[in-house]
Amino acid sequence: MGRTRLFDLERHFAFYGAYHSNPINIVKHMLFVWPIFFTSLVSLYFTPALYTPSFQIGLFPSGLPALNFGFLLAFIYGLFYVAFDKKARSLATLLCFLCWVGASLLANRLGYSLA
Repeated sequence: MGRTRLFDLERHFAFYGAYHSNPINIVKHMLFVWPIFFTSLVSLYFTPALYTPSFQIGLFPSGLPALNFGFLLAFIYGLFYVAFDKKARSLATLLCFLCWVGASLLANRLGYSLA
């Protein structure tokens, strides 16, 4: 009985919609979720690379940052927004990518001990 509720997507979508329509909760998400996401990406910058691209981009002194667990988190978070948020899916996905790039630049500049 408990296991079938876990996969009840209609129930999960109803809870998500009710929880994310409260104005106070919306303000809390706008203020706190993105900084937490950004700081977790800074920490995940120092994880081992899953893939290192061979091409160069002008923003980065040593090329595009390695595709590590920080990129994987940003990618999954972006997919989450694409699946759940019809109004802001492209903006939120772009913000996820920009957070990953910004966190990578900041972590690269600060180094492990300061980050």
